Amino acid sequence: MKAAAEETMEGNSTAGSFTPAQQFSVADLVVVVVYFSLNVAVGIWSSCRVNRNTVSGYFLAGRDMAWWPIGASLFASSEGSGLFIGLAGTGAAGGIAVTGFEWNATYALLALAWVFVPVYISSGIVTMPEYLQRRFGGERIRMYLSGLSLLLSIFTKISTDLYSGALFVQVCLGWDLYLSTVLMLVVTGLYTIAGGLAAVIYTDALQTLIMVLGAIVLAVKAFNEIGGYPNLEEAYLKAVPSKIVPNTTCHLPRADAMHLFRDPVSGDLPWTGMTFGLSIMATWYWCTDQVIVQRSLSAKNLSHAKAGSILASYLKMLPLFVIIMPGMISRVLYPDAVACVDPEECTRVCGAAVGCSNIAYPKLVVELMPSGLRGLMIAVMMAALMSSLTSIFNSSSTLFTMDIWRKLRPGAGERELLLVGRVVTVVLVALSVVWIPILQSSSGGQLYVYIQAVTSYLAPPVTAVFVLAVFWPRANEQGAFWGLMVGLALGLARMGLELAHPVPRCGVPDQRPWLLADIHYLHFAVLLCAATGAVVVGGSLLTPPPPPARLKDLTWWTLSQESPEPSVDPPSQGHFDGSCSAAAGTQQPAKAKGSPSAALRDTTERPVWARVCGINAVVLMCINIFCYAYFA
Repeated sequence: MKAAAEETMEGNSTAGSFTPAQQFSVADLVVVVVYFSLNVAVGIWSSCRVNRNTVSGYFLAGRDMAWWPIGASLFASSEGSGLFIGLAGTGAAGGIAVTGFEWNATYALLALAWVFVPVYISSGIVTMPEYLQRRFGGERIRMYLSGLSLLLSIFTKISTDLYSGALFVQVCLGWDLYLSTVLMLVVTGLYTIAGGLAAVIYTDALQTLIMVLGAIVLAVKAFNEIGGYPNLEEAYLKAVPSKIVPNTTCHLPRADAMHLFRDPVSGDLPWTGMTFGLSIMATWYWCTDQVIVQRSLSAKNLSHAKAGSILASYLKMLPLFVIIMPGMISRVLYPDAVACVDPEECTRVCGAAVGCSNIAYPKLVVELMPSGLRGLMIAVMMAALMSSLTSIFNSSSTLFTMDIWRKLRPGAGERELLLVGRVVTVVLVALSVVWIPILQSSSGGQLYVYIQAVTSYLAPPVTAVFVLAVFWPRANEQGAFWGLMVGLALGLARMGLELAHPVPRCGVPDQRPWLLADIHYLHFAVLLCAATGAVVVGGSLLTPPPPPARLKDLTWWTLSQESPEPSVDPPSQGHFDGSCSAAAGTQQPAKAKGSPSAALRDTTERPVWARVCGINAVVLMCINIFCYAYFA
């Protein structure tokens, strides 16, 4: 293992293989500089608009966001540069099945806006662990969850984003990996620390726009190279590297490359896992993860949160056409580099013996984009990296400040909390920089698969607990806590096995234990979620039920059974048509009338907009189902 790591490091340190095809032109530099100054300007402008010296202003953008920045920010937070590189790489390696990861988000996003956000708003919370604490009581669940989210963001989100962003800069510019990373981190950290959430959301909106446009331009050029979409399947199935490992088939593209749904036993992304396992992970990511929910909680009202979800879902339909298929085209155009299987050859091309599918997207940008536009795409990649990093930094500092620091110092004033939030951001930046060499020397095989696998070992217990907390009033603290503990133990056990027995390289026989070889990580997520749920249910039934006072405003059922108070805005009890039926029961006016947080707990909507959102959601689901059916 050590030898392999050293070999990888050596491959990475020689920038010789990375000399960019055309040197960076003046036009490119001008574009990058203009772009970054624009970004900083937007950040400063939006910070001035919102009072950021209050906790609600810095962490929740003053609860005053319209739907379009929310939707753009939801999309941008989930599409970091890690996703650009990871999705295109997995597309190059195995075809379009990875699209399911993007399209599945539609249902989770709708669940977020229609089910979870009304509950979160009426409970008046800022962080997700805080919700569980109000719902179950006790400190230990809240502390455990805050710790888990901080760990998950360091190991899956921050490190992979940094690695992929740096990889991109290295392929394009031939700069030193660390130099480019540190530079990006400094710019990012500056405007997160200065501006708080408002800065993050508005800069996200700008970056989403540019990311989508740049990616579309590149996709069009890529399709032109191979003569249009009709030729894609045929060309992809012929994309074989010249150097192969004898007597094996792993250099051949998968025969089912153009199918979303794959065989449940032998498929690389089995359809059962992509339907059930993935839904569990998507529910964790979109409905209970701090980074995402914080965006939706900053909405002006519930209609804006719903519209933001719908916009983000439409945007999530794009990656198949603008990221994954271009990744496949990259394999068609440069099979020797992108599809290499021979370990020596791979190490020569990208410094990782396990394979080079990760360079699919950067390679395309460097080779196909004209100068000027190339600069724009690099700026966009940096922007993607920065937007996901700012989101994570802001949310992690919120978590630490609100959940951990307040426990240690109950009497902390507002100024102290804001200071701690800014210090935590700096500490996270430092940790991420230290993590890069570790990540660099570990297998950069398929970045996206690494992210998803780690998530599927740690996230399902959290999903199970949140779903039961919202939908099953009988669930109590004992059940939830031991459920999380059992789930964590099982997940860590499987993760340890995975690290001890990595996936064998091409031509090496598979000698992993059956638990790894035969149970796909997406199937494991289903089993883990079910096990946690069983423990939660069992533990709750064996211990006394929570008192009714504890449930008020905190579960789906105790939300909708209250009679609305006529004193506040009676029209909002308008008659809903069936399209919005899921939401119809929940739109009561603020219940915490008279308390200062009444406005923050308001879940009212105007019937017109509720109906518009409902109809849009139905249309969206029809489009989604059509796309699934077409590519299945």
